[in-house]
Amino acid sequence: MPELPEVETTVRGLKKEIIGRKIINVWTDWPNYFKKPTTKTAFSKCVVGWKIEDVYRKGKNVLIELSPPASKQTRHGAGNKILLIHQKMSGHLLVGKWRIKSEAGRVDDEKWKNEKWIPSPFRGTITDPRNRFIRLIFFLDDGRILALSDLRRFAKVLCGTKDRILNSSHLKLGLNPLGTDFSFEKFKEVIKGKKARIKTFLMNQSVISGIGNIYSDEMLWKAGIYPLTPINEIDNRKLRDLYEAIKSVLKKAVKLRGTSIDDYRDSKGRKGKYERELIVYQRDGEPCPRCGEKIKKTKIGGRTARFCPKCQSKN
Repeated sequence: MPELPEVETTVRGLKKEIIGRKIINVWTDWPNYFKKPTTKTAFSKCVVGWKIEDVYRKGKNVLIELSPPASKQTRHGAGNKILLIHQKMSGHLLVGKWRIKSEAGRVDDEKWKNEKWIPSPFRGTITDPRNRFIRLIFFLDDGRILALSDLRRFAKVLCGTKDRILNSSHLKLGLNPLGTDFSFEKFKEVIKGKKARIKTFLMNQSVISGIGNIYSDEMLWKAGIYPLTPINEIDNRKLRDLYEAIKSVLKKAVKLRGTSIDDYRDSKGRKGKYERELIVYQRDGEPCPRCGEKIKKTKIGGRTARFCPKCQSKN
């Protein structure tokens, strides 16, 4: 699932590409994406004709702010809407041009031969096979498309008034670890009195938003903390190390445009570059670069945690 660095990279890419454009139509072959409104017809009415004013992130959610068409403005001005897209497990947003297969001409790439939508022209990073699962399309007024590629079809999409979406349960999120208010004092405040295991706690979106399996492993290795350690057993020095690790890992991952181990690609269909920086995530059996001990894995709450048994000792 895309985590904070991947979503932030996506948002930065979309800001450069789609602000100022109007949505003129919507297509999908999977209406289950629509959580509010719940039908394609109602959802289309919510966005078609509306202009994209801004794109930003909350947790792992992409928020696209829309302003109304002239016909829906009032003397006092109609309120803006928010189009919320959570990419979930395998989804990523792309911007470009596609054509229906029957109109696209011959495509020699075998992996694309059964897909409905084909990049036009068929060249560049957008033709990466991971970008071929086009399930949802927002047609823009300049002839381009904002498309969701989503192999597993787990993404969710909502549209509503700005106040309603921003105050909905979908955005009841914890601290933004890249926000200006993410101080060590705030971190200690949300962690105080907790007994949960530290890896599980880091991935709790209601406490700290945007961290998932990949980056929690990397942060805990950097801080030298065993992932199953109860929070109330971590001393102040280690908490400070973890706080610094959270910020440094996320900042570097954003700088390198995220991690593309599996499905994730940016808005131009490109891979991120943080994979080469990974120390423990999916490095089972490889030597720890700090001490040489082999990286191990364990299960916690249905998830896999990777760690160095020497650098991240249980004791």
